[in-house]
Amino acid sequence: MLVSFGSYSKEELIKSNAKIDLTSPLENGKIKTSAFMGCNKLFFTSEFKKESQLKISQVASTEMACPNMKLENDFSRNIKTMNHYKVEGHFLTLKNDQGSSMKFIAADWD
Repeated sequence: MLVSFGSYSKEELIKSNAKIDLTSPLENGKIKTSAFMGCNKLFFTSEFKKESQLKISQVASTEMACPNMKLENDFSRNIKTMNHYKVEGHFLTLKNDQGSSMKFIAADWD
C-alpha cells in the first residue's frame, strides 16, 4: 500500500486504494509490477539491483477516463524516475535523484 507520496495525505492514498504488486517475478531478477491508484491499472518492469539501485522500465496502463486522474498521472510520471530503493522492516521506499520519494507498507501491516 502506498502511504506517502508528494503532497497526498495517507488518508487520500488509502481511500484511492493506492498500491503496487511486486509478486510476479520475471527472469534475470526483473519483476513484472502492477500498480493501482484508484482507476486504471498500471504495468511496468522493476529491477532491484545491488547498492540500493532500482530500474523502472516499460511503463504502460489501461486508459479509462476517470473523474480524478491527478494521483494516477502524478504516480505514472514519477515512478519512471525512481532509481533508488530502501527496505526497512515492512516499508519499501523508492527515491529519485531529485529528492522525490514514494513509501509503501506491506498490505498486511498498518
